[in-house]
Amino acid sequence: MDNDNSNMKYSIDLSFEEIKLPPFQDILVLGKNSPQGKIGLGKSFELLVPNGFDIIEINDGRVEAVFINKKILTKISSDKIIDILKSKVFQFISEGELVKVDFKVSISYTNIEFEKQ
Repeated sequence: MDNDNSNMKYSIDLSFEEIKLPPFQDILVLGKNSPQGKIGLGKSFELLVPNGFDIIEINDGRVEAVFINKKILTKISSDKIIDILKSKVFQFISEGELVKVDFKVSISYTNIEFEKQ
């Protein structure tokens, strides 16, 4: 057998992109019995983004906790966010699952009136 590698070629496809830590920006839903656990994830986020997320404990059959970016909480209350997640997201959470939720808040005003001074 000939071990001459002079004709050997490599073909490589390469791509890369910037990531941000943590790997989600808005909301993370932690399913019940997740291997990561609420406390472990909370400590990880505190190291990666100190004081960046609030942890809301959930009393639900599918969900243990929700991590919410504090920037969102300046625009909408955590109670309202949890209500929205309960009605739209929680039903799709499986046991042990971590689900990233993109939650963009847009604020608009109409008919702003004031008296001329």
